[in-house]
Amino acid sequence: MTQPASATAPRLPLPEFIALMAMLFATIAFSIDAMLPALPEIGAELAPDMPSKAQLILTSFVLGMGLGTFVTGPLSDSFGRRRMILIGSALYCAGAAMAWAGPTLEAVLIGRLVQGLGAAGPRIVAVAMVRDLYSGRQMARIMSFAMMIFTLVPAVAPLVGTWIIALGGWRGIFAAFILFSAVSMIWLVSRQPETLPRAMRSPMRVAPLLAAGREVMAHRAVQVSIAMQAMLFAALFGTLSQIQYLFDQTYGRGDSFPYWFAGIALASGTASLLNAQLVMRLGMRRMVRVALLVQVAASGSVALATLSGLVPAGAGFVLFLIWICGVFFMTGFTLGNINAIAMEPLGHVAGMAASLISALATVAGVMLAVPLGLAFDGTIGPLALGVATLAGLAALFQMALPPQLR
Repeated sequence: MTQPASATAPRLPLPEFIALMAMLFATIAFSIDAMLPALPEIGAELAPDMPSKAQLILTSFVLGMGLGTFVTGPLSDSFGRRRMILIGSALYCAGAAMAWAGPTLEAVLIGRLVQGLGAAGPRIVAVAMVRDLYSGRQMARIMSFAMMIFTLVPAVAPLVGTWIIALGGWRGIFAAFILFSAVSMIWLVSRQPETLPRAMRSPMRVAPLLAAGREVMAHRAVQVSIAMQAMLFAALFGTLSQIQYLFDQTYGRGDSFPYWFAGIALASGTASLLNAQLVMRLGMRRMVRVALLVQVAASGSVALATLSGLVPAGAGFVLFLIWICGVFFMTGFTLGNINAIAMEPLGHVAGMAASLISALATVAGVMLAVPLGLAFDGTIGPLALGVATLAGLAALFQMALPPQLR
């Protein structure tokens, strides 16, 4: 097993380290989920002729994040982890300020794109920071605990967004983003030492960067991981883009959406806790395989029942709740494990690896999520069918792993 790049680097107590990493990861979730209850108001104010264009506020952020991940990891390999997280956070805050002041939807979208570019710093470099200190199943276990804490943010973000809108309108949400980032950066600077010693850093030259990129992409585990994560991100982004519309238009529960979403996120968060307990005993590959196959069966059954009209009257909302929890539950058993599988042999180029894997998987996932969102017909049928298909493809891709990694 490849050893961590800085096995002798100073370390925070493990619980505090996990909590800090979870907060850095949560930059993305808070930036997306807190916006969900604001979309109707933003659409009505800035795009009254086509309110649905407000959904671009989510996709523009994710696009910026995907583009940003191409550079943040390699730069952190050359200049250090903490410095790049701080630079990314500053850019994130600048984008939030631009969106807060934007007089048009287009101006807000530009701000969100910049915000996404900056958010790639905390999110991606944090993964490299974990890999600097831990590897293999221990890394997967830490990622699972961090993801478990991270799920608390989606649980409360829409509700917090609703409160902020009530107090200061939808623009106040962008001020909350700045505050969130400031708190996490103060914590990082005051407590977390640099995890990549100068002696371990790569020179910032084009040839070594290209060589590192080629080395990363030459690994079969990386190629398969990118394909699998793209499928799962597509399922996740497609579900997130439709979830409020399903609660509001399909089931008539738009006013209580933040509370339902909180319950779903909390219930789904137990997957990361279970994964942290089971992965050391069963292994990453088996956990992923079982989760994907269960999701194929569950989503396929829901799609068949919905599209064929077999769902009993009055049972549709209950079925939807159970199924949507299962979709989010699947991510707790898969994404962290898949990422750990790909990162295991790449500790010496962890920043480049984290960037390429996340960037390619995210951008591909966004592209695949677009047709999934356009297939919305007022029921969960097309979405469930899409999730079943994407999970099935991910399971097939896993079979392409080298035998020792299956």
